[in-house]
This record gives sequence, C-alpha cells and structure tokens, in this order.
Amino acid sequence: MTLKLGIPSKGRLMDKTFDWFAARGVAMKQTGAEREYTGAVEGIEGIELVLLSASEIPRELAAGRIHLGVTGSDLVRDKLVGWDRQLGEIALMGFGHADLIIAVPKAWVDVDTLDDLDAAASAFRARHGFRLRIATKYHHLVHDFLKMHGVADYQLVDSQGATEGTVRNLTAEAVADITSTGETLRANHLKILSCEPVHKSQATLFKSRTAPWLEEDRMILSNLMAKLDLDD
Repeated sequence: MTLKLGIPSKGRLMDKTFDWFAARGVAMKQTGAEREYTGAVEGIEGIELVLLSASEIPRELAAGRIHLGVTGSDLVRDKLVGWDRQLGEIALMGFGHADLIIAVPKAWVDVDTLDDLDAAASAFRARHGFRLRIATKYHHLVHDFLKMHGVADYQLVDSQGATEGTVRNLTAEAVADITSTGETLRANHLKILSCEPVHKSQATLFKSRTAPWLEEDRMILSNLMAKLDLDD
C-alpha cells in the first residue's frame, strides 16, 4: 500500500509546500509535463504524491480518497461542515497567510464596526426594500461569523472571482474575502471593518479521519511524522 498525500498543483502554494517538506528531508518534485499533475517523493518510502487544486483537497480528504493533504485552513472550514470530525490538523505550515475579512465602501464614513454594519443593513433594507448584499465565496464561515455577532438583514451573494470589484459593479454593497495585504481592497475603494477577521488562514497539513488507514499506512505515517519531527 501507499499513503496518498495531496498537495496544491501549481503556484506559490505548491512551491512553498515543496520547500517546507524539503527543509525537513522529504524532497518532492513534479514529474511529466506541467499539466499532467503527477509527482514523486524522495527521502521516505511508500508515499504517493497527488497534485490537486487547493479547493479540491478538502473534499478528497473528507471522502477518504487521500490520507494527507496540504491546503488553506479557510477552505477546509468553509467547505466541510463539522470539518474536525472528518479531518485532523497535523501541522500549521507557516506560509499562505491570509485573513478572511469583511469590507465596505470607504464612502460609508459611519460604518466601521459590526454593530455599524448591522445598523446600515437595517437602514438599507428599509430604504431599498431588499437586503444588503455581501459578495463572498466563503458562505459558511461568513454566515456563522455574522450570526455570532448579531448581524441581520443581509444576504450573501456568490462570487468566485474578482470579489473586490462587485461593489464597483453594483452587484453587492459589501464583500467578505481573503486578503494578505489589503492592496486590492484599497484599489477598489473598500475599507476593512475594525473587528477580528472572520478567519485567519494559513497552509495546513491535514490528516483524513475517513481514509482507509491500514496497518501499512499507519507505519508510513509514523515514519513521515518522525522525519518531519511532528507528533502523529
């Protein structure tokens, strides 16, 4: 048997993942053509590298089709309801940092906090007859966060790309999105509310609780954890 390890298939997240494992004595490389999404692991026996998009990895872990996976903690928490019953966190990897935040137009000079947003949402509905729209692709995380803080009279509208531009394009009044520097928000004349982030994300190594962990798999995992100097 082989233990299947899913990692992001391209970009900085893949490169940083390769670097993180290499620094701990486990070398990874992409094999074949760039679009073949195949890879190899050196420095430890019995591990099959599976290259996937970061957004696919939570699903594959939950389904038990891969044993381990590297992806953003935001994706796991948003895509998997009751994620911690399906996955376990093995290691925070120290890269891929980004905050899931809520931002509103800079012109809303009286809206700086969640309480202000709640009041603005009520006023917006009274004035326009429909709920204030918040564009996001993180529906579960944002809904739970706003519910916890008592914000009502809003609706989440789906945005799978260029979320910051939805306010300018008049398809939303506010946004909830991942940011690392805030530059794109500022370029679109948005400001981040002065509250804690919805979630502070980073690349994380996860273990599937639903995968078929045979005795051979557990031995490979134990060897990997020892190599990485981590607790199993």
